[in-house]
Amino acid sequence: MALAEPQFTIGIEEEYFLVDRVTRDVVDDPPPELLADCEALLAGQVAREFLRSQIEIGTRVCASLAEAREDLRHLRRTVAEVAARHGMAPVAAGTHPFARWDTQKTTERRRYADLRDDLQGVGRRLAICGLHVHVGLNDDELRIDLLNQASYFLPHLLALSTSSPFWRGENTGLKSYRLAVFNELPRTGMPERFDSWGEYRRHVDILVLAGLIEDATKLWWDLRPSERFPTLEMRITDSCTTLEDALSIAALYRCLLRMLWRLKRENQRWRIYARMLIDENRWRAQRYGTDRGLVDFGKGAIVPYAELLDEILALVEPDARHFGCEREATHARQILARGTSAHRQLAVFEEKTAAGADRAQALAAVVDWLVAETARV
Repeated sequence: MALAEPQFTIGIEEEYFLVDRVTRDVVDDPPPELLADCEALLAGQVAREFLRSQIEIGTRVCASLAEAREDLRHLRRTVAEVAARHGMAPVAAGTHPFARWDTQKTTERRRYADLRDDLQGVGRRLAICGLHVHVGLNDDELRIDLLNQASYFLPHLLALSTSSPFWRGENTGLKSYRLAVFNELPRTGMPERFDSWGEYRRHVDILVLAGLIEDATKLWWDLRPSERFPTLEMRITDSCTTLEDALSIAALYRCLLRMLWRLKRENQRWRIYARMLIDENRWRAQRYGTDRGLVDFGKGAIVPYAELLDEILALVEPDARHFGCEREATHARQILARGTSAHRQLAVFEEKTAAGADRAQALAAVVDWLVAETARV
């Protein structure tokens, strides 16, 4: 019997910092009117985040990337317009260039209060923003099967998204310092592997029955079956400053899942590699972004990222054509050519420093670039 094709619907969630347009620092306690105004215009598509200095948006369930593009553009534009009325601006980046996490305030909601009490210091450091992409897969067994296989590609997607080179005003030397902060939490990193949906649920139930978690939303893996929706949710990526970069990564992730489904349809599958190997590529993507390449495990060698990207684009070419997102998928080559947000932030900082600006002035210039680029929709 032919394997029925999933709908592969797509939804995109983005987290933003709210910054003061004068100081360029995060606003640790935005006025409640700001969120109320956003909610009035974006009912059900905007939410508070763990820290009050952050805001989260989410597209509707979209059948096409063109639909997701229009929705995401509308969300970014609306949040920017509302924030401007309050003297603020949203910034899409994994970390803020110089904000101090220890001066920020958590949102007063029971869920966040419980998180704060449970996570303590590692939770208070969560001044980070990510990009999450949901792809609809109604079959639970298929979600688990693709969870096991798609993990291989997560470092490749992370490398394209990197936007967090700074932390508390310092160049960390990492292209995604956000991941270093997030790694301090429990139940993070690469997902476990499971033979079936039933095995996955049994493991979740052990944690729930022991009172360790309320439900599977507290599994903060880089890729996870969503607890609330019939989707496989990719969570490894930094919040992408540029709208087109976010759409490109979302398109690639969706295409990769369909590519893996096509293999399954032909009674094939992607080779499963040990987590210790994939973690090496995860670290390389976190540390270097696209600069130093990733390991091709079959060859046992580090391969330039450009070659790996060409291979991925060739693999998913039929799927990009099927979804009508060839332009978005191949935009990844433009990201590679001109640099990720992390590269571009560092370039702004170095340019201003070379021109005589002090550290504070150069960091402020980075924030100005982030504000302008986030709003360019």
